[in-house]
Amino acid sequence: MTPNGKARVRCPSPRCAAIFEVEPARLGRNDRCPACGIGLTARPLEIEARLRDQQRRTLGVETSSIARLPLAVLVDNVRSLWNVGSIFRTADGCAVERLVLAGITGCPPRAEIAKTALGAEKVVAWRYRADVVEALEDLCADGFVPVAIETSPRAVGLDDVVWPDRTCLVVGNEVSGVSPSVLEACSHHVCIPMRGLKDSLNVAVAFGIAAYAASRALTASTTAGWPQPHSAGGAGDSKRTRGSASSGPTGQPILRT
Repeated sequence: MTPNGKARVRCPSPRCAAIFEVEPARLGRNDRCPACGIGLTARPLEIEARLRDQQRRTLGVETSSIARLPLAVLVDNVRSLWNVGSIFRTADGCAVERLVLAGITGCPPRAEIAKTALGAEKVVAWRYRADVVEALEDLCADGFVPVAIETSPRAVGLDDVVWPDRTCLVVGNEVSGVSPSVLEACSHHVCIPMRGLKDSLNVAVAFGIAAYAASRALTASTTAGWPQPHSAGGAGDSKRTRGSASSGPTGQPILRT
């Protein structure tokens, strides 16, 4: 905090990186940089420094032992460790090539992640990045096209998506969704239709719906000889039965809890 009781915040855009002051009540909320106008989630510089230190200390898992689809996932400031574990487990089931945990998203080893991941955190390649925008730029540099799972004026329904050959699914915070600066940088926005009274799904549930849709499309378009998928059992069921894959879900995501 500054002597006048305000917090210092940095613009997430590498081209701007302006530092400015905000009222403490604005921290954690969506805002805009007064210098360049880009959308951001206000976070004090002290937290940013801690996340950078976490990035230096976090090794991650660099490779997977099995063939994977050209499908990556960017997890943008998801706060619940149980949600993170569930995302790991679904990522393995969808043959995700790479999982990037960013911002305040928790990382293995954590008991809460292990409880819902059930070992998937040890077999899916993952890394941690303190800055979500930098993480997205790295993925784009590797040829991935970002697809934000979020409602926005330009979002298209899940059934109408033409999935890029190298897709990166972007999922956001349970309350505020995908960070504004990240959302602006995503070339595709996808939403899942909601047919009840609520306008959102749990982030891990929404990710599962979108991930299986993307996985199915990428499996159909790849020239690699992918084996037939096996059917999954119930929660905690270690037995799997060979057979045809069940048809994927249809409907639209909004990420929240």
